[in-house]
Amino acid sequence: MSSERTFLGHPRGLATLFFTEMWERFSYYGGRAMLVLYMVSTVNGDNPGFGMTAMQAGALYALYVSLAYLTNLPGGWISDQFLGARKSVLYGGILIAIGNLIIASALSFTIFVIGLSFIAIGTGLLKPNVSTMVGSLYKTGDVKRDSAFQIFYMGINLGALLAPLIAGYFGETVNWRLGFMIVGIGMILGLVQYVLGAKHLGDAGLYVRPDDEETVKKQRKSLRNAFMWLVVAILLLLTVHFTGIFPITVISLSNVVGVIFVIVPFAYFGVLFSKNDFSTQERNRVIAIIVLYLAATLFWSAFEQAGSTLTLFADRYTRNNLFGFAFPVTWWQSVNALWIIVLTPVFAWLWIFLKKKDIHLSIPLKFSIGLFMVGVGFLVLVPPAMKLVEGSIDKVGVMWLLSVYFIHTIGELFLSPVGLSAMTKLAPERIVGQMMGVWFLGAATGNYIGGRIGGLFETFPIDTIFLSVFGTSFFAALIMFVLIPWMKRMIGDIE
Repeated sequence: MSSERTFLGHPRGLATLFFTEMWERFSYYGGRAMLVLYMVSTVNGDNPGFGMTAMQAGALYALYVSLAYLTNLPGGWISDQFLGARKSVLYGGILIAIGNLIIASALSFTIFVIGLSFIAIGTGLLKPNVSTMVGSLYKTGDVKRDSAFQIFYMGINLGALLAPLIAGYFGETVNWRLGFMIVGIGMILGLVQYVLGAKHLGDAGLYVRPDDEETVKKQRKSLRNAFMWLVVAILLLLTVHFTGIFPITVISLSNVVGVIFVIVPFAYFGVLFSKNDFSTQERNRVIAIIVLYLAATLFWSAFEQAGSTLTLFADRYTRNNLFGFAFPVTWWQSVNALWIIVLTPVFAWLWIFLKKKDIHLSIPLKFSIGLFMVGVGFLVLVPPAMKLVEGSIDKVGVMWLLSVYFIHTIGELFLSPVGLSAMTKLAPERIVGQMMGVWFLGAATGNYIGGRIGGLFETFPIDTIFLSVFGTSFFAALIMFVLIPWMKRMIGDIE
């Protein structure tokens, strides 16, 4: 083995990117585990928060998590055209660390929101580009490439597993600000090792994609125009707020973003079909992508309630005690990552087994299964929720939520990696990047919906919420199942 291959048989640079992403996910999932609980905590309690209602907290949570995904689109574009992936990851990590430290020192709600904004923007710069750099470590056709992404994916889940256990514990039992300080320090550690380990990255992410001078001018003009419109939008919002024309609150701003999430996809796909001369096969596959996008949005809208609805359920209606040991509510956010680590080898064996038996599960069938499983997870909670509403019990045992997260993780493993791969396989070559953006848009929209549903926790009976989420997911799964023959014709020979 050469001296350059010192990380599990892979280039040393993989270790650098592994720990960079691990610490970034440590920051994101640690902060997400605490966020809703911090916002709804009473102002004058032992561990004070902002005393927000579930509706207000859900609206802000929806804004934050959706923008953390949506910023991946401009983040990837800025990297491609201006900074390069190497600098984008560094600057993104710096913004994330600053954002968490701002929250840790927040003396007002406005400062808290500014901190969240820094994290969302930083995530958009770091997350898509660090993945790009992993692929850049390998030559085309290198058999180790797929293995590298599996190792990298474990880094994501390791960060997601550890963050709620460490930062969540100190945030919930000592002080919420201390929890955010810990995830901020974690991101700083990730940046330090990223800078020190940059020498092992070779040329990965170092250069911006070369373009002719005329294209560069157009790109710079586009960036200036985008920045100008952003400034105009901010000034307009401030004007309508302070003049009293339309007072801006967390809920009203979140409502505006929700409308945007509805309008943008329709406008984008309309322009896409009008501006491109697709062949019949390309047109069919783009239509299939639209269907998968809608299905993925509904899946994430249910799945991502882990940080909103299910967190509040764990906090208010679950006996967080296992074998006599009482644990913080934030620890529930580690369960999904734990199940992924446990179940990933099982699914790897399952795909090999099915292939040997010549059994092929189509892309729409896997999506249908994923939607069905995420719905069943909520159905499991309906019986205990009905008893809670009736008042016959006051709290439930941990096995209910453990079962829900187990079922949801199975659904995730059927849908998430399949959807990501499907975007690259189905998209016409000239718009692959845009279709990956569509996938992130689906995740952003789903996160937004999940947050807003969490905001209804104090408005509707919880059994009604859980049953409604199940019904929506089940109906979507049924539609996807019925569409399988048509989807197969649209997709063609893609598996």
